[in-house]
Amino acid sequence: MRKFLIASIFLAATATAASAQSDVASTSNPTKFEGFRLEGNIGFDRFQANGGHNNKLGYGATVGWDGSIGDKLLIGPEASYWTARNGNEVCEPGVINGTVCTKSFEEWGAGVRVGYKVTPNVVVFGKGGYVSNEQRKSFVAGPGQTSFYDHYHTDGYQYGGGVELSMANRFSGVLSGLYVNAQYLRARYDDHTSRQRAMAGIGIHFQ
Repeated sequence: MRKFLIASIFLAATATAASAQSDVASTSNPTKFEGFRLEGNIGFDRFQANGGHNNKLGYGATVGWDGSIGDKLLIGPEASYWTARNGNEVCEPGVINGTVCTKSFEEWGAGVRVGYKVTPNVVVFGKGGYVSNEQRKSFVAGPGQTSFYDHYHTDGYQYGGGVELSMANRFSGVLSGLYVNAQYLRARYDDHTSRQRAMAGIGIHFQ
């Protein structure tokens, strides 16, 4: 259900952005940043829960669509996937005894990205939207306590930004849409856990 909701948000935002771009087509100039894009991501993952945090290497992917408004502004929807290898787990002592552990698995997101063309080859951007995270929580009991285990999904929101560099001046043909970027994202979930990501990306625009 959550994946269906994310896909629906992405498709609705795509239709809205396409309509907006059509309305300004007479004043906008097509650029190497426009169109459908596919991107791979890798970087630092910090999961925060139970009053502590744990750092791991994370990886994922982003798919999006970018349209222009005038000569400088870009806007479009995107959907994302993110995870850390074997999940990212935070374990902390319980209030009295025992150990509380919360583990984060796959994260799916849908949102909107807005960019500004600083130069013909450089865009700075901000983004925000919905996010859903698969989690597991367990309590290993101490003397006189009862252990428990729960596996669930928690929803929330994410926001962040970054900078993107086009490689169009170095390649031709299909590879003229190649780009690299660096970005920071923060997600806050409804169960009072959160995540920070600092990651690099490489992708391609298909115009």
